Formats: sequence, structure tokens, C-alpha cells
Amino acid sequence: MDGVSRRTALLGMLAAAGSGLAACTAPVTAPSTGSTSAAPGVPASPTPTLDTRPRWPLTGKLLKDESAAKHAAVAVKVPDNRNEHPQVGLDKADIVFVQLDGYRDAAGYSGTRLMPLFHSRMPNDVGPVRSIRPVDVPLLSPVHAVIGNTGATGWVLNYVEAFSDDLVSELSYMATKGTGSYSIDPTRVRTYQGVTYFDRAVVCHPKVLARQTTKFRKGPPVSYFPFATAADEVSTASGKRARTVGVPWKPGDTYNMTYTYNAGSGRYLRSMPWGSHVLRNGTRIATDNVLVIRAKQRYAKIFSGSGVRSRCTRSSTLREASTTSTAGSTSPARGPRVRRQTSSASPSPTAAR
Repeated sequence: MDGVSRRTALLGMLAAAGSGLAACTAPVTAPSTGSTSAAPGVPASPTPTLDTRPRWPLTGKLLKDESAAKHAAVAVKVPDNRNEHPQVGLDKADIVFVQLDGYRDAAGYSGTRLMPLFHSRMPNDVGPVRSIRPVDVPLLSPVHAVIGNTGATGWVLNYVEAFSDDLVSELSYMATKGTGSYSIDPTRVRTYQGVTYFDRAVVCHPKVLARQTTKFRKGPPVSYFPFATAADEVSTASGKRARTVGVPWKPGDTYNMTYTYNAGSGRYLRSMPWGSHVLRNGTRIATDNVLVIRAKQRYAKIFSGSGVRSRCTRSSTLREASTTSTAGSTSPARGPRVRRQTSSASPSPTAAR
């Protein structure tokens, strides 16, 4: 519905289970404006030291070999409705974006779709794979990413292709057949009323997909977030304690995503409205950081081309979502805290969207 406010969660899969990462504001040294001297008898303040050690741009973890980061980041569009579970490969992502699915239910509201983003770790398999959404442009443009997908409606494809300097979107399942970039999981192929559907069966292979283009082989040009390099720099140090973070997607708290802090691992465990979020290999989805962005969204057609309206976030909100510099972080010395960022702002084309 037009003008309906919904919250969009940004779920950061930043490392393997049990590890922690402070993903907040890094120290900044102000430029010098001239020579100054301390007052007589007053010791001069120490000059802040800028940490220039190389780091993975999407996680902030220290990078031992800079050449290891010189490859394109790959995002994959993954469905998140109950009948599309279980998924594969999400636990290897550096960041997972949670966005509206785009298909409205009988009441006019949409479920969720995921977009895991891979760079420091590139899994062999990610799936199922679905279609692109307009919101992918502002979320991924800072990263210069390749998008694993099964296509999109005409105007959405035109819109994303207009940002080809920042994204590679044309390497869909159909466009790369024969390259090994995707495969079909035969156990997920389904038949309904005599029609065969592959919408839950397409699997992306990010390592292979990234090799199908010569673009972005130096890796993401900037860090997606500013990262803390010491415990006293964590932006959530002044935040409120949050053992559980609930993100409502439909009216009346009927379709909530929740993140519950686990003291043993120091991470947040994700749950779907029907229970724990568990992958096909039995892994429970967990994250170090949860960033929730509240945004106004509406159905609209914002570019020329064929197709119907899609769920869109207003442009002012999109820019803020893609450049935000605050992220929830956990610190063993302080316990979990969270901050909220608020803004006003396939085999056949139809069978796998």
C-alpha cells in the first residue's frame, strides 16, 4: 500500500559462529589547520593514531594478504518465504540484507526476500535464487557487486542496467547457461497443475559467477561501514541493552523477524515467524550485528520498460540505507546493544521470479 511504513532489517553475517566483530565508527584524525602549542605547564594531548592496517571491506576483519581481497563481491537474491526454505550458503555471507519480497498477500502486504553479500568467503552453493528488486541498486552500488539472479521484469532490468558502472546485473541464470555459474537442484523442482516450476531449484555458484566478468576485480572500492578498532570506539557503547530485537513486517505483529542474543556465542540468533531460521545443512542463522532501518515504502514503477509496479523505497531513504555508518555491535564487556537508524524517507522468465 502507498505510504505504509515498514522496517527493513540489515542482517550482518560477519564471521563464523562464535567469533565477534565490532562494526562501528573508526577513529578519525582531523586535518591540521596550523601550528598550535600547549599552554605553559600543561602537557600536550597525544595525537590520535589512525589505524591503517588493511581490512576486509565488508567485515572490518584484519586482512593478512591484500591480494586475497582482489576479486568482485557477489550478491545473490534468495527467497525467504516459508515454502522456499531451507536455504543454502547464507552462513558464509559478510552481510545479509533483508528486504520486502514484492509479492502482496491477500491483505496487501509482502513477506521478505534476502540478499546475502559475499566477499571474504565465497561459498560453492547459494540458493534458491530469485529475481532482482529496485532497492538492490542503492544497497549494492557502494560495493561494486555482481548480482546472482533469475532476471526481473522489464523496467526493473532497465533501471538496474542504468547503473552498470556500479553493478553487474546481466549475469542471470538464463544469460549464463553453460558456464557453470548456476545449476538446478532436482530435489527442489516442483510441479503444480501440470506446470513444472524451478523457482525453488536454481542454485548460484558465486566463485564461478564472478569469473564471468572482468569488472570489479579489485574488490569493493570502500568499506561498507566504518569499523571500530578498539572496544572504546564501539558506537553502541551508549546504546540501550537489547537481548531481543523484533522487526515487524506486517500489521499487528503478525509476521515478525526476531534476533535473540545468545550469551554463549555472543551473537544474535535469527528466527522466522514460524520458528528458528535453519539452513539446509542444519546451521542456525546467527549474526554479530543487527542494523534496523525504518523506511517508508510503496508500490511504484520508477523507470521505463515493461512490467507492473514493484515495491520501492523512497529515494531519500535508499541513500541513507546504503551509506549509513552505524551498526549494532556486541562487546563482551558491555553485553549486547542495538541502535536503530530511522529515515523519512530461471528456466523460464516467469517460473523463477
